[in-house]
Amino acid sequence: MDEVKRQETKKRLAALVADGSLVEDETALAGFAEAVFPVETPSPLCAVRPADAAEVKSIVELAASAGLNLVPVSSGGPHIKGGAAPSGEGVIVDMSGMDRIVHFDKRNKVAVVEPGVTFDALNERARQDGLRALVPLLPRSGKSVLGSCLEREPILIPRYHWDMTDPLLCAEVVFGTGDVFRTGSSAGPGSLADQWAVGNAQKNPMGPAATDLVKLVQGAQGTMGIVTWGSVKLELEPEIERFRFVTGERLEPLLDFVRELTRKKLGDELLVLDSTDLAAILGDAREPADGPGRFTLVYCVSGYPGYLPAEKVAYQERDIGEIARRLGLRPAAGAGSVSAEELGKMLSGACPDPHWKSRVRGACQDVFFLTTTDRVPGFIDTMDDIARAGGIPPGELGVYVQPVLQGRACHLEFNLFFDPADGASGPRVLEAAVEACDRMAGMGAFFSRPYEPWVGHAYARCPDTVDALRKLKDVFDPAGILNRGKLCFQGGGAGGTG
Repeated sequence: MDEVKRQETKKRLAALVADGSLVEDETALAGFAEAVFPVETPSPLCAVRPADAAEVKSIVELAASAGLNLVPVSSGGPHIKGGAAPSGEGVIVDMSGMDRIVHFDKRNKVAVVEPGVTFDALNERARQDGLRALVPLLPRSGKSVLGSCLEREPILIPRYHWDMTDPLLCAEVVFGTGDVFRTGSSAGPGSLADQWAVGNAQKNPMGPAATDLVKLVQGAQGTMGIVTWGSVKLELEPEIERFRFVTGERLEPLLDFVRELTRKKLGDELLVLDSTDLAAILGDAREPADGPGRFTLVYCVSGYPGYLPAEKVAYQERDIGEIARRLGLRPAAGAGSVSAEELGKMLSGACPDPHWKSRVRGACQDVFFLTTTDRVPGFIDTMDDIARAGGIPPGELGVYVQPVLQGRACHLEFNLFFDPADGASGPRVLEAAVEACDRMAGMGAFFSRPYEPWVGHAYARCPDTVDALRKLKDVFDPAGILNRGKLCFQGGGAGGTG
């Protein structure tokens, strides 16, 4: 696009939104193009901040006529995974200004939120009615609730995780055609206000008819549509919480414990951290010790108001204690100088700045995928071998294991910490991440959220899926204007390959 065309495009975009909603500041634009894994991309042409779905629709229609590349973003920075970095020249659609909690339904435990609503904002509202948001592990302070849900970031309570779409339910989407579409039970009949008047809570994600288009936009990094609001599940805020640690040098006994707890639906929060990640989260160099042990399983037993909270906590603690004794494990209220209650208080919301992943060395390259708990030790052994061979010390490799889908699978995440100012540290970590992706793909890792450096592995073994996705891209974004070139939608030409 030549300079005359660029200026004309900016004027046309500015005419669609309120004064001051077009961003041209180079520093602000460069922040959207950040990524830990190096990607060659120019800064965006500009960023535009719509105020409502009507403005989003107008922006999409202009993009289709002018051939623009729209990259939707809802969370605040830093944007480290590269999803917000345009492939080629692009226009950022900054959704963070749409930050209303549109509707709150205490009885049905549902909130309808816009993309700019953060976890802290949602929790503040939810706690007024004795509810809480279902959160991932310490999201950034500016992390969008909808952005997290659309990314399928794992929540901390596997027994509330019935489907990979959870806790997202229904959504309003502006597709690349300019059509505004409501999914699930929100599809109608009538407006949202009409539905609320007759008791519809936008809680059923299936529909209209046999469709489930939320799954089309989830994990799509904005390549299929732009979500303008979504309904999300909430849960009761506990009256009693008892956080416990189980530490060990070997991971296998802890994973046996995880399988028992998830099978019997005991406890709420349930996750495993290694000592590096736990120290980073706590913000100091303390290391949990019960022997000492490299790994710490964290679980919580909760009692809810109005549902015999003390009795529920008592029977769960008794049953969990029996399982632990049978496995030769010892749950404790702390480990070394670390208190389980201290960590539990932190896990309920967003992470205070600076984010925990930047505390160890300043930057972090993640490698994450889905697998099953029985395969986790093998993946960790492989990562340990790669780290040793690459000269990465143990204190710069973190491990996080999160059971999902009620324990049927788990999210396995490796955190490779490095100093971005160190000319050798960054390349060493990135080389290790690439090797880890190559080797773990061969071991059966399922890269369900495709980012660099594993985006190729996510699609290489299933060409039929790629063909199907490209056909769907042609249907929902025929002009190829949404986050062009990402995922498997690469190459030239019209439609989904744009």
